[in-house]
Amino acid sequence: MRILIVEDEEALASRIQKILQAERYKAEIVLDGDEGLEQALSEPYDLIILDVMLPGTNGFEILEQLRDEGILTPVLLLTAKTRVEDKVSGLDLGADDYLTKPFAVPELLARVRSLLRRASDVKTTTLVVADLKIDTATHSVFKNGAALNLTAKEYAILEFLFYNQNHVVSRMSIAEHVWGDNLDLFTMTNFVDVHIKNLRKKIGSSKNIIKTIRGVGYMLKDD
Repeated sequence: MRILIVEDEEALASRIQKILQAERYKAEIVLDGDEGLEQALSEPYDLIILDVMLPGTNGFEILEQLRDEGILTPVLLLTAKTRVEDKVSGLDLGADDYLTKPFAVPELLARVRSLLRRASDVKTTTLVVADLKIDTATHSVFKNGAALNLTAKEYAILEFLFYNQNHVVSRMSIAEHVWGDNLDLFTMTNFVDVHIKNLRKKIGSSKNIIKTIRGVGYMLKDD
């Protein structure tokens, strides 16, 4: 998998590159917006990690031009934690997900895996683990062919776990993915536990495919 990192903070860009290379991704760095746009338009990538505030062409302009050119490469937008409007604007322009600075390594890798798997599954739209199947086009979930009645939040959590199957996902990563700007650090991780409990009841699988990783979060385990 080939990933382009467009980030003007050289130390941060290098850190992200090393994290991705440790996971065996091919990661390239560009430190300004003009070169980032040129690279993204001329070279094929599986994912672009794009900072908003860049010298030259900014992240929003890069994103807008990519989508105008019909380039649908998944884009993970890096935003400042205090700039909610960046997240909204980025998603409106076609970003696939966002990550706020500063971020933890597990959060970054969870978002990267989710976007890469989502892109690779775009043709089938169907994900299967054990006796569960998700249709990502219709947001439907089935167990042994029978439809399950999940809430929107339960579905979002389950889909995120599917995209990160066999990898530990922290409670914070789940909360940020599902609740976004409405995230309340003091209560949201507890909400995640409650939704996981309800999910397990509805799934009712004796295989217990949603594993609790004590002190960290959860993992959807495909045995």
